[in-house]
Amino acid sequence: MSQFIDAADFGFSPQSTGIENAIALQKALDACGTITVGRPGTYKLARTVYIGSYTTLIMGNHVFVQKEDEEGPFSHVILNKGALTKTYDEHISIENLHIIVNGIDVRTFDDVFGLHGQLALFYVKDARIERFRCMDLGKAQYGIQICTFEDIIIHDVLIKGDKDGVHLGRGKRFHIFKGVFETYDDAIALNAHDYDVGNPELGWIEDGVVENCYDLSRSKENNETVGYFCRILAGAWKDWESGMVVQKSDTVVSNGRLYRVKADADNKAYVSNTRPVQQSGSMVLDDINWTVVQDDVTYTAGVRNVTFRSIFLHKARTGFSVHFDSGKYSRSYYPGAPVPRQEQLLFDNIRVLHDQKIPFASINTPIDVISITNSSFKNNRISFHGNKDMTEYYKTRINLVGCVFNHEGLMDLVENSVENKEIQVNTTASVIVNDEFTANLIPGPGRIHVNSDLRGLEM
Repeated sequence: MSQFIDAADFGFSPQSTGIENAIALQKALDACGTITVGRPGTYKLARTVYIGSYTTLIMGNHVFVQKEDEEGPFSHVILNKGALTKTYDEHISIENLHIIVNGIDVRTFDDVFGLHGQLALFYVKDARIERFRCMDLGKAQYGIQICTFEDIIIHDVLIKGDKDGVHLGRGKRFHIFKGVFETYDDAIALNAHDYDVGNPELGWIEDGVVENCYDLSRSKENNETVGYFCRILAGAWKDWESGMVVQKSDTVVSNGRLYRVKADADNKAYVSNTRPVQQSGSMVLDDINWTVVQDDVTYTAGVRNVTFRSIFLHKARTGFSVHFDSGKYSRSYYPGAPVPRQEQLLFDNIRVLHDQKIPFASINTPIDVISITNSSFKNNRISFHGNKDMTEYYKTRINLVGCVFNHEGLMDLVENSVENKEIQVNTTASVIVNDEFTANLIPGPGRIHVNSDLRGLEM
């Protein structure tokens, strides 16, 4: 039966130590129902607390949860209980949580390897996060991280700092809306593939909407950044075979499971002659530390059927990176693996509000269709570039409908550097603001077919 519980009845208080508050809040959460924290103040917390199914946590106004190092650093402020056993938790709601990181920014992986969100959920269904605030993200931990999910809502977030704001791993049916971000790394990451330390599991992210979000420049920022408004990350791997060469973060299928290489980011290559077959944990074979990732087998990961709507790009950086990693931390695509084609991405009412010549979208994975509607460009091209591990990128169709072009002079609308890449560009109902505007296409070593109403591209 549902019940309302005041966490103060268990001793959760602004006057208590971080250990005392962790014990008190955990007792309140273990009672399930609706847990409230109504008294304004800063509540110290010195260890992770765990939330289970059919539980709502509501923080009142002017309530802050501040991480404290009283018994050693810890990663998560809140983690769901099922994350520890890969058992789905259902119907979790967290409202008005304001986290103060307070410099406790670490990846301990004490609970789940690859999980390091300040607020983290792993194996969840029907979860809602509303009015989340974090203004001091460090360089190690994400603000919100959710992986292996169904039916999640993230509504009304304000996140500032160095690392990713909202970071998703595999899952389906999601809605992220009303987000304000000032982040050095990605505002939003849809990382179906990831570094070995970036997400605990791999697979497709699908059927979602991201809308009414703002990517803001940080005060006194020099436009240096490592991230994007949204990183859309794909990957693929293959069956283990004797003699294969692997590196950090590489994945293989073996014995009905996925295994990954856990190693330092030192560009070292390993030759694997012994098949990994352990059922859980890590095992060193041929000097390779193989770690079990998951029991359900997939050979590809990517993003499909996702809509981005009413996104305001103030920060001078690439808006959307449709992405493969290829470097010492990770290579998303293992040579010879099945080709993951990302599918059906829609961009509606995207507003570029900075004046830099920076790509609207940077793409180095196969993708079938990109639809861009009612959006506003400045000097922002769509750029296709390759990955040294892959040779087949398939055809991409780009449809621009009702878009506004604000640039004065020559604008490179689409630029390609992928060998034999084929692109179909269609534009209709375009609005040109400046009389001097002319659109241009750069096919590079590929081919671009065009059906356009833009000056410079008319048939």
